[in-house]
Amino acid sequence: MPELIEEYLIALEKEIKHFYKAEKLKTLYLGGGTPSLLKPKQVEKILSPFNISAETEITMELNPEHIDKKYLSDLKKIGINRLSIGCQSFDEKILKLIGRKHSPNDVEFVVKTAQDCGFENISLDFIYGLPDQTIDSFLKDLESAKNLDIQHISLYGLKIEENCYFFKNPPKNIADEDLQADMYLGAISALSDFEHYEISNFAKKGFHSRHNLNYWNNTNYYGFGVAAHGYVGKIRYSNQENIKNYLQNPPKKKSEHLLSSQEELEEEIFLGFRKLSGIDTEKINKKFNIDFEKKYSNILKKYQMSGHINKTKSGYCLSDNGILLSNLILSEFLE
Repeated sequence: MPELIEEYLIALEKEIKHFYKAEKLKTLYLGGGTPSLLKPKQVEKILSPFNISAETEITMELNPEHIDKKYLSDLKKIGINRLSIGCQSFDEKILKLIGRKHSPNDVEFVVKTAQDCGFENISLDFIYGLPDQTIDSFLKDLESAKNLDIQHISLYGLKIEENCYFFKNPPKNIADEDLQADMYLGAISALSDFEHYEISNFAKKGFHSRHNLNYWNNTNYYGFGVAAHGYVGKIRYSNQENIKNYLQNPPKKKSEHLLSSQEELEEEIFLGFRKLSGIDTEKINKKFNIDFEKKYSNILKKYQMSGHINKTKSGYCLSDNGILLSNLILSEFLE
């Protein structure tokens, strides 16, 4: 709803001023929709209330269509220093099948132009398991990405949610779970020159997403804007999902949940295991006053013997095959 942009920015500013306590931010992320619909001046307005510096990682998501050099140059000037581009695939036929408006050439243009404008931290998002996608075509996508000399790649397996287009119109030739697993394992091998630091994320050395690591390290963050989620103190909250409701009362939350000690522990485990470095048992023991290895000895023994969990210097991590069963394995840590 482009006609609501100005009204939305006013509401967003109200919400930020209501909750934000002027802490110096290590990261800032503009995403969760189509931020590139905004003009650079509007993006600058969003950034203005925040206490940021040249060291702050400031990421903006971009859809690659209709982006020109001036737009990218202006983003750089106002402080955006990391771009996350929704590529999904370099296969033109597949992009059309999934209703994307951009072409592979658009992605290449945006990446190369951004590099010309001085961006040195660029991420591409891909989806695997798409209609008509093969392992070979997916791995070819990753090679195309590497040839663009980018710093970060995110991979997401296709999930068909209820009420989405594919749920109502099931596509033909869609990858089953076994094929998706083979695609994922193939990607790990193909991206061996990147650091596989989180289940879905690969980066050149020094280019891990600091913002997303904040989530996986289970530390606090603000969430501003319609449908945003945040975690402050021990409270997880979500904002209004209906834009008109949000505009009427920006500070009003849709839900707030005070985590119990057990829920905090479970989230620490669940999020920690998403990192390839895994969990730090000494840190968990101190934070929650438990003996992790004693409390979860049966689960650890079971999955170490099956080769799905590995012992590390500081704790435990999932193996590559463990990642494929991560939801099943992690569910056993829940009480």
